[in-house]
Amino acid sequence: MGSNLSTQNSDSNKQTVGNSLFEFLTVAIKYRWFLICFIFLITLSATLYAVFAPKWYKATASVLPAEQNDLLSMAGLSGLAKGFSATRGLAALTGSGSESDKFIAILKSATITKEVIDKFNLREEYQLENTIYEKVVKEWQSNFELELQDEGNLTITIYDKNPQKAANIANYLVQRLNEKNTELGIRNARANREFIQKRYFQNVSDISSLELEMKKYQQKFGVIALPEQLEATVKSMSEIYTELYKKQIQYNITKQSLGMDHPLTAGSKVEIAELEKKIDQLNAGSDASQQDVKILIPFKEAPELGNEYLKIYRNLEIQYKILEFIQPLYEQAKVEEVRNTPSVLVLDNATPADHKAKPKILLYLLLSFVISTSIAFLIVIILEAFQKLKSNDGYRYQIIVETIKSDLSRINFLKRK
Repeated sequence: MGSNLSTQNSDSNKQTVGNSLFEFLTVAIKYRWFLICFIFLITLSATLYAVFAPKWYKATASVLPAEQNDLLSMAGLSGLAKGFSATRGLAALTGSGSESDKFIAILKSATITKEVIDKFNLREEYQLENTIYEKVVKEWQSNFELELQDEGNLTITIYDKNPQKAANIANYLVQRLNEKNTELGIRNARANREFIQKRYFQNVSDISSLELEMKKYQQKFGVIALPEQLEATVKSMSEIYTELYKKQIQYNITKQSLGMDHPLTAGSKVEIAELEKKIDQLNAGSDASQQDVKILIPFKEAPELGNEYLKIYRNLEIQYKILEFIQPLYEQAKVEEVRNTPSVLVLDNATPADHKAKPKILLYLLLSFVISTSIAFLIVIILEAFQKLKSNDGYRYQIIVETIKSDLSRINFLKRK
């Protein structure tokens, strides 16, 4: 039973599709002369327009960003500045934005747009002398194309009714792109140089202050090289203490074996007294080696002197490291500010075209044929639908016709007013 129903449905669908196709062919044959004339006239009109319309010619120039070499790094002055370009400013550190994107932004800027419109009298060429400026810009933008190629080069394409003028505009844009990009680079380099210069002078000032502080410290405490002097002091003190221990042992031995009145015992006692005196002088800082240039540091003052010395020494080392980084950048920023090398490499200059780029006759023919065919069949379908409605439901047909006539009369009345 289910199989019979599905077979019947399938046959019904086929019959419906067959009827619809037959009906479509019937309508097409019925209105064949209208369809042929309508499609032919529209297609012919569009094709004739493409043939006789003003010819537009295309000119294309191709550019690449110039590689910005790091002169200081190439010269081996500083590895820390490698890869940094002062013309890119902070963008060199953050990596934001590409050169091609910047080129597109410059070429589409309002400044360059106005320069081109004024220089090449595009208002007059576009016949928009008495219209607002925005319309002129819109027309210019429709004849101006920028495309970033897969190889990385940027192509600048201009459409104009004069092939030589199209090439002139494209080459002028390349020229202005190079000038504007170089100007922006120099301006950015100047701002970058001023920032680095300020930090550089601050760094030099900090180093001078710390060096003066170190000098005063050395003069006050007679310190030349504290770590070496501390080492010498400890070594000297250890040698004296060792000698003192030896003399004390020798004194005890001679005292027990030879007696207190023996000359050797008395001599040992004098030597012990001198060694103890020497130790006291070294601890107090009154020894001859600790006057003027102090080869040995007062032992009791060693921790305090060492702590103060290390603070000054640490700050100096930090400032020296900053100087090691900032000085090459400062020198490079000065070079970049005055360097005026081309920032745009021209791969291809624009040349006048020997054949038109638009309008394309074949494209107009195909599009007009497709569009006119669609419109013609839509009109036929509407007409046929009205005919069926008139035959099957005259009352509804009459209402629709009267409504359309009423609307058309209102429109005519409003136009007259």
